[in-house]
Amino acid sequence: MSKNKVSIIGAGNVGATATYYIAEKVIADLVMVDIAGGMTQAKAVDFLHAGPLRGYDVSISIVGTSDFAQIADSNVVVITAGLPRKPGMDRMDLLKVNAGIVKQAARAIVEHAPNAIVIVVSNPLDIMCHVALRSTGFDLRHVVGMAGILDSTRFRYFVAEQLGCALSSVHAMVLGGHGDQMVPLPRLTTVSGVPITELLDGPTIARLVDRTRKGGAEIVSLLKTGSAYYAPAASVADMVEAVITDRKHLAPCAAYLRGEYGIDDLFIGVPVILGKNGVERIIELQLQEDERALLRASADAVRKGVDELNTFFKPT
Repeated sequence: MSKNKVSIIGAGNVGATATYYIAEKVIADLVMVDIAGGMTQAKAVDFLHAGPLRGYDVSISIVGTSDFAQIADSNVVVITAGLPRKPGMDRMDLLKVNAGIVKQAARAIVEHAPNAIVIVVSNPLDIMCHVALRSTGFDLRHVVGMAGILDSTRFRYFVAEQLGCALSSVHAMVLGGHGDQMVPLPRLTTVSGVPITELLDGPTIARLVDRTRKGGAEIVSLLKTGSAYYAPAASVADMVEAVITDRKHLAPCAAYLRGEYGIDDLFIGVPVILGKNGVERIIELQLQEDERALLRASADAVRKGVDELNTFFKPT
């Protein structure tokens, strides 16, 4: 049986850290591709040197390269390449430059790894999913965005910190676009099965929801010259593992909707089942009217970005 293979396009902070986390799962050979070839090779070699201490060994390979042909026959390709956010910069500010970068990556995937599941991480994420889908022409379920897992992970941490409970006891659900109008759902966020609406008062929950929405911006403001990468990389690794191991993992991800939640022709964060075929099923929750209104508003913000994309984007 052939070995599994995962390729990461973009070996910056998110891409390199995701490669490291995936390596520790010992589920696939790994290839990092970046225009900075020497740096990419150096990171790959450095990762391998850590193998004896971190639990992976010669059973997997880690390759760093500037040659897109190296992604051939990948089961999964992750696109992290793009300009990172800087202080005062909205995700939409990244639109034009990152659209060009993602389009180039998508062309390489079509040429060298046409059967891969594509996970998009580049920002503005929901819109870059559209670029990847249009540029590859892949099946709708074979292109998925990493956002909801990251946003839910942040919400989980803030809840656990507030309650002083185990991180692993908290499960959260965050829908919508990956931005200030994301939709955390306190009603469906639980601690060992108990909704946080039973454990925390309204003002406290509202504060945690607001902090979740601003979680990425908080890190950008502290870093000054970049954006978050440990939690995004961990989220990528979780998605990759679900696909490679066919785990049928239920998680919020940016998926292409065709009427679900009353939304058409748009990538937006919703619960999905992730497996070897990518988005194997979209789970449509029974939302309350206020929740549905927030999701519609988030979708409208994403659609505005897609409309802006359409003014200059030319499909391949």
